Amino acid sequence: MAKINTDYRKLSAGYLFPEIGRRIKEFQKENPDLKVHRLGIGNTTEPLPPTVIDGLYRAVENLSAVETYTGYGDEQGDEDLREALADYYGRRGVALDIDEIFISDGAKPDSSNIQSIFGTDNLVAFQDPAYPVYVDSNVIAGRSGSYDSERGNYSGFIYMVCNSENGFIPEPPDQKVDLLYLCSPNNPTGAVATQEELKKFVDYARDNKAVIIFDAAYAEFISNPDLPRSIYEVEGAKECAIEINSFSKFAGFTGVRLGWAIVPQALTCEDSEPGELQRCWLRRQTTFFNGASNLAQRGGMAVLSEEGLKECKAVIAYYMENAGIIRDGLQKLGLTVYGGANGPYLWLKAPGGLTSWQFFDKLLYEAGVVGTPGSGFGPSGEGYFRLSAFGHRENIEEAVESIRSNLKL
Repeated sequence: MAKINTDYRKLSAGYLFPEIGRRIKEFQKENPDLKVHRLGIGNTTEPLPPTVIDGLYRAVENLSAVETYTGYGDEQGDEDLREALADYYGRRGVALDIDEIFISDGAKPDSSNIQSIFGTDNLVAFQDPAYPVYVDSNVIAGRSGSYDSERGNYSGFIYMVCNSENGFIPEPPDQKVDLLYLCSPNNPTGAVATQEELKKFVDYARDNKAVIIFDAAYAEFISNPDLPRSIYEVEGAKECAIEINSFSKFAGFTGVRLGWAIVPQALTCEDSEPGELQRCWLRRQTTFFNGASNLAQRGGMAVLSEEGLKECKAVIAYYMENAGIIRDGLQKLGLTVYGGANGPYLWLKAPGGLTSWQFFDKLLYEAGVVGTPGSGFGPSGEGYFRLSAFGHRENIEEAVESIRSNLKL
């Protein structure tokens, strides 16, 4: 008799973004003539740059001729793309072997799948608030206890609190944990860890034989040259950290789907030798994954070209100008706003002591603007709210003006 994986039943009611969609549909049904301004889900909106489009076109054309047609590729990713990524990191002073780079279909699946190479009895710590996939995938894997609806957390997990007092960058746990999830620039707070802050975690992980899973999907949005874009800029990180990254946000590949994970040969955990975790991830990918789309990988090569990077950075600058428009508009209303300087998200304090979902409804029904309730990212997100800088300029300006004109504070 087949039985369900009962760990799915532990998941808190409804994934965050489907619940947002449900509330939007309800609002539109009640207000069919009102425009909804969407500053919620972090989905890119601007066209792919010309150099990237040319790379994708060439890949499609190659499939039309016997001489250039390709079928299955290397599950780990095309060698030339991995070499281009190694060069991309090398320009930051980070030396990587191409066998340590694994091409995938995005940071989200890598963030959830990577925990499969670790035992289910590992104690996990999460930066809180954090992208929900980190927590939910570990719940499904069986590492948590039950969900506490009053506290908004799961028993059996360690939540590393991020708040205004610590600049939304946590301290390492005061107890021994096995896996630590970090994201910098952080989604949802927009905070970026300094070299010194990351070093604390690297030192902690090395001392405790723990492994850091570091999500750097927004690294290209960092404008401050003093802030690290890779955890491997910290000495010793290759011994204790896996880095996950993506073309989704910095190159507009949210729908194209292309990312990568770095699992260094030097990486170890409490019961492994150097190289074993890298081999485990290789085995996982070759068993469960047929490799990223060959079309998408050609597009990735175009992104990493000199002209491609230049064009993608121009699109990033556009989004960051959006962030400035949102931040300035909200601050003029007297709202407390964080982020938006080195990442595409703005993190604001819900006014008047409102909960995150109360402010979601207030913003939607008074200004027609959709954001993301902070409580959906973890218990420390309660009372906060995320807005996204991804959007067409005219839509961003309309949304800010609607907030300034209609939100009752």
